[in-house]
Amino acid sequence: MDEFLQGFWTFAGNYWWLIFPIMGMAGGVAKAWERASKRRHERRLETIRVKGEIKAAQLAARGQTGAIRTPRREIPAEPQVSSNQLLERLFAEHDEITARWLDYELDVAKLIAFPAMSDGRQPLTAAFLRAKKTADALRPESADAKVTEQQVAEYLDAVGNYAVAFEIAEKDARRLRDSTFTEAERKKLDRAQQLLKVAVDETATQAERNIAYKRVREELDGLILLSDAAVEVLEKKVAREITAKPAADPSPAAPAQAAAAPTVPEPERMPLRREDDRA
Repeated sequence: MDEFLQGFWTFAGNYWWLIFPIMGMAGGVAKAWERASKRRHERRLETIRVKGEIKAAQLAARGQTGAIRTPRREIPAEPQVSSNQLLERLFAEHDEITARWLDYELDVAKLIAFPAMSDGRQPLTAAFLRAKKTADALRPESADAKVTEQQVAEYLDAVGNYAVAFEIAEKDARRLRDSTFTEAERKKLDRAQQLLKVAVDETATQAERNIAYKRVREELDGLILLSDAAVEVLEKKVAREITAKPAADPSPAAPAQAAAAPTVPEPERMPLRREDDRA
C-alpha cells in the first residue's frame, strides 16, 4: 500500500497540471447531466400539463352545452328535451366544429400560418381527425331519424370528444406555428405567404396573380400538402375578375369595345399530390 501511495504522489507531482483539464471535463459532464435532468423534468411537467388541459377541456366541453353534455343515465331527467331536439343541438355543434376546422383546411393563408392543423403526423391533429371520423360515422341522417337511446348517447359522446379534440389540436397548432420546420423551410413559408397576398390581390393584373399563384405552389411543394378543395378555393380567388372597372364611355363605340375585350385567363393548374397519409 505504501508503495502504491508513493507511486501515486510521484505521478501527481510530475503531472499535477492534468488536474485542470480533468476538472474541466468533470465540470462539463456535470453540466451536461444537469441539462439532461432539467429536460427530463420539463418533459414530465409538460406531460402533466397536457393531461391536465385535456381533462379540463373535457370538463369544460361537457359543461358548455348543458343538457347536451348530460350523461346518458340523466337524459330522462329532462323530459322537456326530446330526442329530436337533442339531435338538433348536437347537429348544430357538430357543424360548428366542422366549420371551424374548414376555416383552416380551405384557407391557404391559415394553413401556412398554422401548418400543424393540416398535418396528420402531429399526434393531437391525428387525434382530432380520428374524433371527426367517429363523430361523422355516428351522426344520424336527420333529427327525425329513428334512433335508439344508446345511439343518441354514443353520438353525444362522439360530438363531445370531437369538440375537445379540436380545441386541443387548435391550441397546439397555434403554439407550434412553424417551429417544426427548419430555418430554410420557414423562409420558404414566409415567401409563400407574401406571394399569396399578390395572388389574391384584386388590384394586381391577372398575369401577376397567375405568376404569384404558381410560385406559391412551388414554395409549398414538399412542405404543406394542400387538399383539392383548398386548391379549388384558392384558384377561384386568383381567377376572379379584377373589380376595378374603367369609367363608363358614353360613346356608341363603347359596347363594341367591351365586347371585344379579352377574357381573363384562369390560373395555371398544377398537379396535386393526394393526402393519402391523413388519419
